[in-house]
Amino acid sequence: MSGKPGYHGVILNIDLSTGKSEKVVVPPEDLDNFVGGQGLGMKILWDRLKKPGVNPLSPDNPLMFMPGPFSGLPVPSSSRTCVVTKSPITSPVKSDYPHASTVSYSNIGGFFGPEIRFAGYDGIVITGKATELCYVVIDDGKVEIRDAKKFRGMRTDAFDKAILSELGDRRFKTVYIGPAGENLVPYSSILHTAGRAAGRGGVGCVMGSKNLKAIAVKGSGQPDVADHKRFLAAIEKARLALRNSAFAKAMAEQGTARAIVGNSNAGTEAVRNYREGTFPEADKISGDAARRDVWVKDIACYCCPLACKKSGVTRGKYGGIVHDGPEYETGVMLGSNLLISDMPGLLKAIYTLDDLGLDQISTGNVIGFLMEAYEKGLIDRNFLDGIDLKWGNVDATLAMIEKIAARDGVGDLAAQGVRALSRQIGQRSEKFAIHVKGHELAAHNIQANQPRGLSYATAQRGACHMSGDNIAMQNKRAMLDSIGLCLFPTFEPKLEEPMLSLLSAITGREYDKAEFEKTGERIFNLEKMFNYREGFRREDDRLPDRFFEDAFTIGPKKGSVLDRNQFDAMLTQYYKDRGWDTETTKPGKLKLKELGLDSI
Repeated sequence: MSGKPGYHGVILNIDLSTGKSEKVVVPPEDLDNFVGGQGLGMKILWDRLKKPGVNPLSPDNPLMFMPGPFSGLPVPSSSRTCVVTKSPITSPVKSDYPHASTVSYSNIGGFFGPEIRFAGYDGIVITGKATELCYVVIDDGKVEIRDAKKFRGMRTDAFDKAILSELGDRRFKTVYIGPAGENLVPYSSILHTAGRAAGRGGVGCVMGSKNLKAIAVKGSGQPDVADHKRFLAAIEKARLALRNSAFAKAMAEQGTARAIVGNSNAGTEAVRNYREGTFPEADKISGDAARRDVWVKDIACYCCPLACKKSGVTRGKYGGIVHDGPEYETGVMLGSNLLISDMPGLLKAIYTLDDLGLDQISTGNVIGFLMEAYEKGLIDRNFLDGIDLKWGNVDATLAMIEKIAARDGVGDLAAQGVRALSRQIGQRSEKFAIHVKGHELAAHNIQANQPRGLSYATAQRGACHMSGDNIAMQNKRAMLDSIGLCLFPTFEPKLEEPMLSLLSAITGREYDKAEFEKTGERIFNLEKMFNYREGFRREDDRLPDRFFEDAFTIGPKKGSVLDRNQFDAMLTQYYKDRGWDTETTKPGKLKLKELGLDSI
């Protein structure tokens, strides 16, 4: 136990090249300045990669599993863990370094992060590369690296059962990759409980590059808190705030799928490769439809009253699947975006992507791009290995998913993302290749939503709908991903005061709203410094031409399109407000000094 309340004060460092592990003390000032989770992971990444241009798939790139100070304590909705590394999918327009890329962070719920804290660590850092496929077992202070060759190629649903059977103890919490991660698909994911995913930013690809199939953790301890009486009082306030919250009740009823119809009606949904913002058949894949026809179980993460994850059984041609979804992102990227309104077919695609270990968002984006290129005659069935990849075609979608995960035929190029595809296809296809910095956009369309466009353009991991639509949101969300609290319950305004009180009671450091946001700003700026050092400049903060040129032709926002000059002016103002250079986006000296980053 460290001398700092709320923390163990150590991370577990595992070098797969040597097979050695060690506890590494975290400097107390890093806990004060970067808190945990995304923030502490970013500080470790900055310290470990002292020079730009490190190959993300090299043994030197650390892969970190970082819970926050809320994790492992009975705080409502405190399950989140941030997976932090250097991205294998992003790159700048110009750089002096062939392997330049952004920071990558991907957030996952469930039970893995709390178990890391139960085992006595504030995070796990994986470096090196094993000679053969392996998995790591952590049982409190005991760490083993075991052979995983017999699991090669195993899909995540089967592996989830197999690894727990081999361990012989269901108290272990596990994360793992599927075939896509083993095959180094740049947008492969890391799975937990076969349905929760750290999906964005290629973290599964980095895990695969280390020949690491899985990590299993079991612990028997718990971190202490600075003020136990205040802690208990704040927990009770937080519980009451969520118990009486209309938003929390709505999430418990339908999860994020409740937004599928709402966003379509608002004209802000990704439809037909972002060509439109409204899907006329959204009601067929909605939360109401899923609750009526599919869902039989509500599933909660560690200590969460929302239970926003839903699971059910499909029927018909694609029947017999027991899996979760649709959620908003999965339902839109594989439904509305591909014009698929067949609920069982949609759920089959969601299940298959999780089973193979692919990011649902990037894969749906890639397939949507190929459907449009095929529709326009820019590619033919020969290019697609005979797949008739038309809008709404579930079987063709499933076939393409399998090819991407295996990197087979056209799947090898598609595995590299929409930017690589558009460069190969040419014919001005880059105008509808929907990415920022090489990272595909999520399910929120922006012709009628300029602030979300700002989020995509300025997020540190490439296009990110979770980053925040303005500076205050970005700072706050950087902190939420650092303390280990889920974003969803924070939409209840009454949670803010007990959240700040909980953080103060746990760590012994007093946080008001200003201090909370300033700490988030420090984390966001360190990420920016990392990206700037890699060569990212203002020219990289650009959106695809589609959003400025292709106005919606249907729906309540018909005719909507972004104004390029207005958006550029908004970016300039954003950089000014951030204290960054408006031409290069380099963080200014005064801002860095204000945040205590000048010495870094």
